Formats: sequence, C-alpha cells, structure tokens
Amino acid sequence: MMNRCGLLTPEKEPVPLKSIEVELEVRDHVATLVSTLLYENKEDKPIEAVFVFPLPGDAAVCHFSAVIGQTQIVAEVKEKQQAREEYDDALSSGQQAFLLEESDQSPDIFSLSVGSLPPGESASIRLEYVTELAVQVDDGLRFCLPAVLNPRYQPQGSEGSSVQVTSVPASLVPYSLSFSARVSSPRPISKVESSCSLDPLQYLNAEKTQATVKLAAGHKFDRDVELLIYYTDAHQPTAVVEAGQASAKTGTVMGDLMVMLSLYPEFPQSGMSSAASCGEFVFLMDRSGSMDCLLNNSNHQGTRVASARDTLLLLLKSLPMGCYFNIYSFGSSYEHMFPKSVEYSEKTMEEALKKVEEMTANLGGTEILKPLEHIYSQPCIPNQPRQLFVFTDGEVGNTKEVIDLVKKNSGSHRCFSFGIGEGASTALINDLAKEGGGHAQFITGGDRMQPKVMQSLRFALQPAVQDVSVTWDLPKGVSATVLSPPITALFQGQRSLVYTQITGQSSEAAEGCVTVKYSLAGHLSQNQLCFSLKSAEETGLTVHRLGARTLIRSLEMEEREHRGQQVGGVKEKVVELSIQSGVSSSFTAFIAVNKSDGKEIQGPLVRRNVPAPSEYYFKSTPEPPRDPLLQLVSLQKASGCWLLDAALAAALGKTSEEVNQEVWATVLALIWLHGFKTDAKEEWELLAMKAVSWIHAQNAQCMTECVEAANTVLGCKVPKDALGL
Repeated sequence: MMNRCGLLTPEKEPVPLKSIEVELEVRDHVATLVSTLLYENKEDKPIEAVFVFPLPGDAAVCHFSAVIGQTQIVAEVKEKQQAREEYDDALSSGQQAFLLEESDQSPDIFSLSVGSLPPGESASIRLEYVTELAVQVDDGLRFCLPAVLNPRYQPQGSEGSSVQVTSVPASLVPYSLSFSARVSSPRPISKVESSCSLDPLQYLNAEKTQATVKLAAGHKFDRDVELLIYYTDAHQPTAVVEAGQASAKTGTVMGDLMVMLSLYPEFPQSGMSSAASCGEFVFLMDRSGSMDCLLNNSNHQGTRVASARDTLLLLLKSLPMGCYFNIYSFGSSYEHMFPKSVEYSEKTMEEALKKVEEMTANLGGTEILKPLEHIYSQPCIPNQPRQLFVFTDGEVGNTKEVIDLVKKNSGSHRCFSFGIGEGASTALINDLAKEGGGHAQFITGGDRMQPKVMQSLRFALQPAVQDVSVTWDLPKGVSATVLSPPITALFQGQRSLVYTQITGQSSEAAEGCVTVKYSLAGHLSQNQLCFSLKSAEETGLTVHRLGARTLIRSLEMEEREHRGQQVGGVKEKVVELSIQSGVSSSFTAFIAVNKSDGKEIQGPLVRRNVPAPSEYYFKSTPEPPRDPLLQLVSLQKASGCWLLDAALAAALGKTSEEVNQEVWATVLALIWLHGFKTDAKEEWELLAMKAVSWIHAQNAQCMTECVEAANTVLGCKVPKDALGL
C-alpha cells in the first residue's frame, strides 16, 4: 500500500509541488515576473504532475525552463499540436518532458505538465512573463498575481472541452508562496499598498525612485496578491524606445526598434462641459450561485450580490433625467426588468429599485453570451448612446466567444466591466472593456464596489470621442508600423498604450513626433508627444515582447472572425510570430525534453493533479446593517430632490418636527453629505450635482439663510460655495 504522507489533494493524493517563489521587477508601468516552482517526487513510482493555474490575461509568457539535478533545459515555442506530440513521444520513450500551454477557452489560464519525474527526484521550473500595469481610479498602478482559480462554468453545448481544474479551499493549499518586488521609475515612488500584509517599503536611493517590498512572513496563499504602486506626478505621456534583438533580422518585429507610447489625453474644457445628459444605460448583473459568496474573507461587507444591489441603487439615483435604462440579470438563464429600455423617471426608477431589492444569486451557472446577444438585438435609441455595464465574478468558460461578440458590436455601444471578488477572469473583464471601448475595474480584498463603479459612470457620461487618428512625423527613411489595434476610446486622464515598430536607420540625435487627433462633442482636438529615437538602456526585450503579444492577440481574434472562411495564413502568421518572439499564443506551446542522461525512466507513469486555490467564502453571517449613506441616497427622488418626511429625518438623525419642504430637505441632505461623508465623495458626487441643479431650477429665495439653518440643525460648518449654490 502506498505511503500517504506529506501533502495531499482532496482525492488524498500526494502533491509534488512544494513551493512557489515569485520575483517581480516593475519599471514604471511595465512588470516582469519570474516564478520558480519547486517539484519533488516523494513517491516510489515516476509521476506526471499537472498544474492548471491563472495568469494575468494580457501577460506575455516569454521564458520557460527546468533544472533537474545539474541539468538545465530551456523550452522552445512550437506549434501546439506538434509540442503535445513531442511531449507524449518523450513520455512514452521514458524521457523527462515539460509542457506549458495556454487554455483554448481563455488566455488567462495555463496548464503546466511535468512529465516523468523519477522517484526521489526534484525539478525546479522557471516561468517568466511580462505585463502592463493597469491605471486605477486613484492613479495607482495595479499588479495582480492571480493565486485563485475558480472553476469556470462551461455553457451548455459550447465547443471545446472545459479546463479541468483541481481546486481546494484557499486555506488548505499544500504549497508555500514567497513574493518580493523591486520597483523603479523616473518619478519618485510615493507608496506601495497591497491586499496582503507587506513588510515596510525599503527605498534604495535618496531620490526614492527605486524601492523593494515583499510579502510579510506567514502569508497564506489564500488570495490573489495585489500590489498598488503610486508614483508622484504619474500622468505623464511617455515614449520608451527599445533596441531590437541583435540576432533577429532587420525588418522583423524583434529585429527593429520598438516604441511603447503611453498617452494621457487632456480634453479641452469646452468639450467636457457638454457631459452627456442623455444615453441608454444597460446594467447586466451576474446572479449565478457564486455571487452568494462573501465579497472578501473578512466578512465585513456581506455578499457579492448584496454589494451589487447597493451599487445599482447608487447608479440608478445618479442617472440624468431624460436618459433611458434597463437592467438584465443572468445565470444559467437570463431576465430583463423591462421588455426594452425605458425613459428614466420617478416612476420607472422606483419600479426598478423595488425589483433590485429582491435580487438574489439564484440563477445557477454563468452564461453571459445569451443576454449579451439579446441586448445587441435591441435597436439603439436615436441620440441616446448605449452604455453597457457588466458586473460578474467572471467564472465564465467561453471567454473568447463573449469577447468576439462584444467586438462585433463595439460600434454601437461602450462597455464598462467589473470583476467582483478573487479569481474573476482578468481576460474576460479587461477584454470586455478593451473591445467595447470602455473601462475595466476589479473589486477585490477590502475594496468597496461603489466608488469604482461611480468612476466608470463618470466616464460613461463623458461625450464619446470620435474619429481618433494617430499620425507620425519621423526622419527621412524611417517608417512606423503600429502593432496595437486602432484607438477607438479615449477618456480624460486615462492612459492609452500604443506599440509601434520603427523601421529604417536614423542618426543618434534623431527625434520622432506622434500626434493624436480626435473630435470631442464636435470640437477637433489634438495632443502631441515628441521623443528621442535613441533606445533606452536596460529594458531587455520587454517592450518587444509586449508589442508582439499585442499583435498576436489581434491576429488570433481575426482568425476567429474568419474561421470557416477561406482566409489563409492568419494562424500561420501567429505561429511564426510566436516562435520568432518567444511569446506564447493560443496556437503554440512551450516544450522541453531532457535528452541529456539518456537513462530511460522505468515503470508506469502516475498522474498527479496539483490543486489551485479556489475562493469560496459563503455567507455565514447576517448581512451587515445598511450604511447610513445608502439609506440617505435611497430616499432621493429621480429629479434630484429629497422630500421632508420621517424617513429623511431618521436618516439625518433628527426628528420630523425639525424638517419641512423639498428645498429645505434637499439642502439638509447636501449639508449632511458634505459634512459627514467627504471620504465617500466619489460615490455621491453625481447625485449631489443633480440635487444642486434641481435647487437652481426652483429659483429658491433666501439660500444663504437656508444653508446656515441646515448647518445649525446638523451641527456642521459647510460653506454655501462648497455646495455649488
């Protein structure tokens, strides 16, 4: 009988993965991650260890190698089927082999197979990837090491087999994680925060442009590791120029100069003042069973679905009069509140809020494709631009199909996406926004959903930018090939990245200029960035790999669009580019075979699945009491005013004798928000603006006295100017 000692999976099988060590290098807004996985076979027979795990959806995996004893084997990128066959052949002939491949369904799931690890043998696997860091609402840059891989729901009748994930509750993960990061930037690093406990930030120089940080001792591998990095004065347009690979041919993606442009458009105030008071707002809410999990494992915030209900309340109160809206919810099936989008009024808002209050996570699996198809089948309302808000914990199996559908309909709407809780698919959430010309947000750890969603509503209320063009002014004999998809969406203060291959020779002192032109609310605008064509020191090939990854993703999407048609060569182009750049794709895999010692490994191979942490904090405590802010918000009328009644008096902590009339009630509510809830201003700012507009429309007299009296009643000192009155 086999000895059942050591680390065990749910099936009581030993786990050969002992530890994961992660080193992160952040340069400005690009990260390189090196992960070392240590395997050990303590059994008496050779094993094959298979580990299915998440990576950021836009990561470019660019290195995979293994060390066994004194031997290092570096994997090569090959066409996927060929790599699988070589792996199988090696195992059947008694050789050790290693295979790393991206899931066919979703680019943020990888499978690592360590084949023929002999009894008593250890193997150290090194995996490297590069990724861009997303800009958050508060200008922080977000890096996430996804630890948690929740099983992805495979819709009925969809093609392709689902990824088989072996998972255990995160607290029972049988291997350890150590994590350290080194950050460097041209601008000082003001702070680094995390959802996990960190040791204090260590600065490496007086200018504070270099620092190291690591996870505090005793970290449990029970959640994604999220780092938020803040630089002073972060919003600067930049161009990073990187020299080509010496061994690559000139004229190829890897052989030429590569430029990564970070553009931060500054919109003219004339265009911004026409912030949309119209639009069709469609909210698509995940009500699958997993939305009944707690938002995080600290239990303070109730369930994901409860947080989503509170968020819908804020959204519905903040919409402008005269717009249109509808609310869809989905699980294994889907439903909509109104047969088609309705005009926003007191009546329709109240009707919607009643139904929102009753929403529970009772709709089964996560099938998002059908409701999206239904939304897109509805004709758009003239002069009401469609804005789609998608809320999901992202446990979707058919990610690529969903993204393709959004891209196909990107001309008719903007899509804003929200990933709720640990383990939400980064590929799904980021690509919904990228292809839908919107903005993506992740709600994890102790985050509140509401401020992030209100930031996206502000973006949605910005007029859509049209006719974006990027033009280059380069020295004679030098040309630019843009590898990124055309920019279709721009938002005030948000970064757009553009990767460009620069072909041709220029002098050391040569300069290039790039101009972004666009039309905003009928006004033509432009932003310009000039930069030196001299390559930066020490960037390695990071920018080239990210550029190659961007082009690979675009080509993969093109291949899916034309599948079944006789459009030749796209898949071949992806395979060629993937092999040339050493960056993974959906059509290639990394394969390494140990041919060094020539000893055959004897005996039948036993498969061991390494479990990934999964993240289910089910509801075990009563829902927390309703937040006073949300209590006050729930009483606001669609027009922006509050009514003076016992409920408002209670929300303000007063008796109803102390209050009367709508203007007076509305001023009181505004004073309370400014006096007691400044820390949550981004959540109530839009509905307060609506209230101020309503007061102006009433031509109310004696506002100075009214504000003074309200301050006295509530014990505040909010000046009239601060209210916008």
